[in-house]
Amino acid sequence: MVNPVLKEFPHEIHTERLLIRLPLPGDGKAVHEAIQASRPELKKWLPFAKQEQTLEETEANVREAQIQFLQREDLRFHIFHKQSKAFLGCTGLHRINWQVPKFEIGYWIDTRYEGQGFMSEAVTGLTNFAFQELEANRVEIRCDEQNNRSRAIPERLGFVLEGIFYNHARSVEGDELRNTCIYAKTQR
Repeated sequence: MVNPVLKEFPHEIHTERLLIRLPLPGDGKAVHEAIQASRPELKKWLPFAKQEQTLEETEANVREAQIQFLQREDLRFHIFHKQSKAFLGCTGLHRINWQVPKFEIGYWIDTRYEGQGFMSEAVTGLTNFAFQELEANRVEIRCDEQNNRSRAIPERLGFVLEGIFYNHARSVEGDELRNTCIYAKTQR
């Protein structure tokens, strides 16, 4: 197997309305503002949103994500509206297994832009990127069974619900067990 660091592929994805690209230094301000605006909704599902972060901490996180991207360890992407240049949210290919290859898509959106189809468009673009550019054999989306907005995306996009892992994780608050839905698309 080729060392993943040597894998060449585009660092940008273009869809009809979106520019989806690797994190770059300076993105921290936009990411921080989006998390702040969306914290009440995001903190129910995502541990990073539970704790208040400073702008400096968010910028450091963005730069660390760029390093992980370049090392091919984790491929986080930032989503921008092509016309307005507004930062809309994050997506990415995580839990990478280059030997298969397989990837898990994660995502969150600035709640000010919910309900406009941006995340479905981004996930479609990222799924196509994984299959076409990275030669994926499997792309997964995992989400909390109770997170209906998150579950709607793979269901809308034709991912197959392969199963539910019962009592698989703790809630973000840590006070109850949660079930995890596993959706997937495969090459065959």
